[in-house]
Amino acid sequence: MILFLAARPVTAPPVRPAPRRRRARLRPPARLRPLAPYRRIFAVPGTRAFTAANLLARLPMGMLSISAVLMIAGSRGSYALAGAVTATGLAATALAGPWTARLIDRYGQSRIAVPATALATLGSLSLLLCVHYGAPDWTLFASYAATATTPNTGGMSRARWAHLFRDDPAARHTANSFEQAADELCFLLGPLLATLLCTTLFPEAGTAVAAALLLTGVLLFAAQRRTEPPAAARTAGHTPTRSPLRLPGLPPLLLTFLCTGAIFGSLEVVTLAYADAHGIRSAGGALLALQAAGSGAAGLLHGLLRPTAHPGRRFLVCTAAMAALMLLPLLAAATGSPAALAAALLLAGMATAPTMVTGMGLVQSRTPPGQLNEGMTLAVTALLGGIAAGSAGGGWAVDHLAGPGAAYGVPAAAAALALTVTLLTGRRPHRP
Repeated sequence: MILFLAARPVTAPPVRPAPRRRRARLRPPARLRPLAPYRRIFAVPGTRAFTAANLLARLPMGMLSISAVLMIAGSRGSYALAGAVTATGLAATALAGPWTARLIDRYGQSRIAVPATALATLGSLSLLLCVHYGAPDWTLFASYAATATTPNTGGMSRARWAHLFRDDPAARHTANSFEQAADELCFLLGPLLATLLCTTLFPEAGTAVAAALLLTGVLLFAAQRRTEPPAAARTAGHTPTRSPLRLPGLPPLLLTFLCTGAIFGSLEVVTLAYADAHGIRSAGGALLALQAAGSGAAGLLHGLLRPTAHPGRRFLVCTAAMAALMLLPLLAAATGSPAALAAALLLAGMATAPTMVTGMGLVQSRTPPGQLNEGMTLAVTALLGGIAAGSAGGGWAVDHLAGPGAAYGVPAAAAALALTVTLLTGRRPHRP
């Protein structure tokens, strides 16, 4: 029996295959999940490239005016002349901007934006040479007026997002929020860079660098052809001739943008005057940077919200919040504490970006797809007009009211007027 067992071959137990491990799905860290809406829009091929190029082209928007003022005032010794030249350029831009945008809608971004930018760059270089070589004053006005052909780079970027996500309202909302935050960043860094270049190198450095950045950025942006929206002439049998100004629902929005621009213009002048009156003139830029930082942060956070089915109601809520928060600088200035004013400006800025994002979304919804650039350029034109009026009103208030602290009533009044316009005109939905 023992020999039989010893001779019997021993078989090993069957080996079962190891169970397959399920591949763990990579999930982003919890701290990055709230950024999923932004990660989703930038996952589309080509979006990162045109966004980076557009940011490069948009940065000079915050540099050109202050560079011209510093350059002209530094060489001619007259801030009045510098202000008159920049005001002329602003007026020319308000007239030429919508026409440039209409050509972009009709013939395409790459065909129109590049020659328009080249002409604007020549105007900046002509201004630089006229200032440097002491040309007559009228040449400064003519040169700076030529920069009015500068295309609305932010509007072109928003038009691309609207084309890419034409069937995705949530993605368009996130993209518009990012664009507003990018605007705030450019208008925060642009003046700082312009001041640094003009004061540390030579007075013409800011204008030269701004012109180079503008031309380079637009060339790179126009080269991104796969994300460019089709021109209206290629998508329809005829080109639209009706101006967006005649579309129902758009003029009241433009009036609200005009009031919002008055907030920006008056807030800048009054804040600089307040800092000068309290012996902290060098901190005036930092106080304005806090307002821009609050607006940019609020714009990014607003992009994480889901789009509402009633954007008109959200726009009303945003304008009401803006009107309420714009009272904070007026109250803080009454205390005489620059620290309290800094905190108030930070909080007040957090209402402007959501208002702008929601307003731009309404402009897009009320404008035909073939006229998006023109519609958004009209909104920017309204903003520029409001900034000019707000600057003049803020300057008058500083000189005629009881100190710059009381002049903070001007941006508060402009915000209240924006709320009033929205209340009176935003009762019924409008569609193109």
